[in-house]
Amino acid sequence: MDNHISSFFDEISRHFKLISKEELAKALKILEAAYERDGRIYVIGNGGSLAIARHFVGDLNKTVFGAHIDKDIKRFQAIALPTTDAELTAWANDLGYDMVFAGPLKNYLQESDVLVAISSSGNSINIIKAVEVAKERGIPIIGLSGFDGGKLNELADAKVLVSTEKGKYEIVESIHASVCHFIIKYFKEAISYRV
Repeated sequence: MDNHISSFFDEISRHFKLISKEELAKALKILEAAYERDGRIYVIGNGGSLAIARHFVGDLNKTVFGAHIDKDIKRFQAIALPTTDAELTAWANDLGYDMVFAGPLKNYLQESDVLVAISSSGNSINIIKAVEVAKERGIPIIGLSGFDGGKLNELADAKVLVSTEKGKYEIVESIHASVCHFIIKYFKEAISYRV
């Protein structure tokens, strides 16, 4: 049992160290710029990545500002897409599952916004279609990917890649969640310093 536990944490630690600090810093700068210009942050993902996306959105909107809830300060405007199950199923049923993110983005995106796309493979068609919509509109893209990064890693402006062999979802998703928590900690401290 101890060997299994140690092996898992050693593997996570090894892959964590491979993340580019420069790309992570780019991601922070993109989010900071969106905050300064009152842009919205759209976050997308499938399956476990959707769970990470929704958790990240909750933390951007609440946790970063939790200690300053009564103060009149600028806040993040983070949104996980699609926003409702009705919207998800309408896009999927009427136009196909590959449009569940791109469709809403076409409705909502403005030039001040940012897209955060989370995909372990980096090749989910619905993620790539959404990224292409953002690209066409000149919106900065933060990509959290795994394995070899796939198409998402090619298209993203900030490439947060957890480089592993294919199929290591447990490693990639664990690290993606930790990266999101790091981002929250960074902004929580930055906001507290300003207030």
